[in-house]
Amino acid sequence: MNWQAAKRGNTGSDDREFGKRLGIMGLVMALFFVAIVFKLLSIQVFNVKKYKAMASRQYESIVTEKARRGRIFDRNGRQLAESVESISFFADPRRVKRPQELATRLSNRFGKSRGYYLRLLQTRKRFVWLERNVPVSIAAELMPVKMAGFGFRREQQRYYLNTAAQIIGFTDRDDRGISGLELQFNNDLKGRDGTRIFQRSATGERYPAPDADQILPLSGSDVELTIDSDIQGIVEDEIMQAVMNFKAKAAAGIVMDVRTGEIIAMANYPSFDMNRRTSVNSEQIRNRAVTDMFEPGSTFKIVMAAAATETLRYNANTIVDGHNGVVQLYDRRIVDHEAMGKITFKEAIMQSSNVVAATTAMKIGPEAFYRYASNFGFGRKTGVGLMGESRGILKPIRQWDRTTLPWMGYGYQVMATPLQVLQAYATIANDGVRMRPYIIRKVVDREGQPVKEVKPEKVVQAVSPETARYMAREYFRAVVEKGTGTSAAVDGIPVAGKTGTAQKYTGAYQGQHTYLSTFVGFFPADNPQYAAIVVVDEPQTAYYAAAVAAPVFSRICGRSIACSREMQRRLALRSTVKASLDQIVTIAVPELKGLTGREAERLLKWNGLGVEFAGSPDQLVLAQSVTAGSKVQKEQVVRLTMAQRPR
Repeated sequence: MNWQAAKRGNTGSDDREFGKRLGIMGLVMALFFVAIVFKLLSIQVFNVKKYKAMASRQYESIVTEKARRGRIFDRNGRQLAESVESISFFADPRRVKRPQELATRLSNRFGKSRGYYLRLLQTRKRFVWLERNVPVSIAAELMPVKMAGFGFRREQQRYYLNTAAQIIGFTDRDDRGISGLELQFNNDLKGRDGTRIFQRSATGERYPAPDADQILPLSGSDVELTIDSDIQGIVEDEIMQAVMNFKAKAAAGIVMDVRTGEIIAMANYPSFDMNRRTSVNSEQIRNRAVTDMFEPGSTFKIVMAAAATETLRYNANTIVDGHNGVVQLYDRRIVDHEAMGKITFKEAIMQSSNVVAATTAMKIGPEAFYRYASNFGFGRKTGVGLMGESRGILKPIRQWDRTTLPWMGYGYQVMATPLQVLQAYATIANDGVRMRPYIIRKVVDREGQPVKEVKPEKVVQAVSPETARYMAREYFRAVVEKGTGTSAAVDGIPVAGKTGTAQKYTGAYQGQHTYLSTFVGFFPADNPQYAAIVVVDEPQTAYYAAAVAAPVFSRICGRSIACSREMQRRLALRSTVKASLDQIVTIAVPELKGLTGREAERLLKWNGLGVEFAGSPDQLVLAQSVTAGSKVQKEQVVRLTMAQRPR
């Protein structure tokens, strides 16, 4: 009995142990089932986007298609900047299986050492650029190469006519604007990149995804400027020659339409080659015509002359006292370049008497003098629409001391930009109406519709039309015909204007020998259409404006008239300087090596140059007869030596 009872007890215990194990196994299976269900829910419901993206990466690829960057044109529709397609090669060093072979191929194609490319391919990065912005003709041989971790990207490379460098600026290697209008209008010019989604078949073949949204690239807007590239080239050439001839530090020149405020040319020197800008510095990039302030000297006498004419009722025959060339005001002396006694007001302006300007300013009084200076636009930005423009300095009357007014009478204790000074003379030329200068004519989208359009804008009637005409005729025309500005004359065209030789302030005036030479004027004097200014900074071999700036003004205006049909039409005259067209040296030869003959021919024609081939135009340019960056006459022929493409 006891044995049987024990046996029944053991059987019950085994049953319970089995039931327990079965329960545990059931629980484990239930938990496993729940985990599977949860994972499926996670994949198909909760994290569906994440896993869909992971799956897509296995068989889909997204390719960015760069938008064409907008072009920049001059007033005549000539392209100043455009983008052309280029190829950039890259690699994922971790995926490259045969780095030695790839380095050899790249070295043979681009001429750099194998070691250079091997160092790039041995980095720990997942992405390295091997070559950037390679012309398609040179890159074509490597584009079909299929190697793991190696690929290429189609990009845009900017080409420039190489004029108006400080105005237009330039882009970086990623085609983003980093200076000038390229930066200022980057959002308009860059357009919108497109994306294309490709899927990969089981055999590895790539095809556009049929159910994916393909986003096409949208080209950037085009920008049309008011400048004339031919006149721009003339101004650039002339101010460069002035800097060289007078061993000057820098120079700037501007030409403006007095009736509309359009900037026809705005040039600065030093400058830079826009297509070879690896060593560009801040001195070359700076647009001095709108950023640099200086004491304008005698060119500021336009304020004194206008205020005297309207408030003191001075005219050309009013007798003024030159004090024999010296006047003591408080603890300072004002000295003229030559002694003058009792003279007419017209003679005082013609001979640029500082003594008369100072004493006349004191008679005008601070309130009236300040009002006229402000009406001419001094002390405020012109609104030309360029980044970095300075407002100049025209101190409020409460900040004046007793010497401020007489010194301002002849252009000291006031600061102005070259554009502000030009604006004042353009105001006189335009019957006393100050127009807002502008350089952007319009921005046009890819459909040809204006996004932005600028029209001539009247700012203020600075002086009466009668006063403006009288000053132009009696004062500033006389300066050029009989006074200090005779070297600014242009054959066959009446010119009005004013010289300015200002000593630069560097902590003190006495004992300093640095000057700013300026001539500003307009033509034709009897019916003004255009105004221009030339500023030469720190000339060394001579410094009087009559010897430095005025002759440059004359050559700029003469050559511009000879060059521009628009000017000839508006001036309604036959210029006697037409022959100077043959001497215009404004075209910079671009870098052509490595391009195909066809590409080089297109670029040369774009720059107004001819081409001659030594070899087939379908080959690559090995050498060019004129060094890149050299300035040559328009229509000069550049001989290209061609060579077979490397195999």
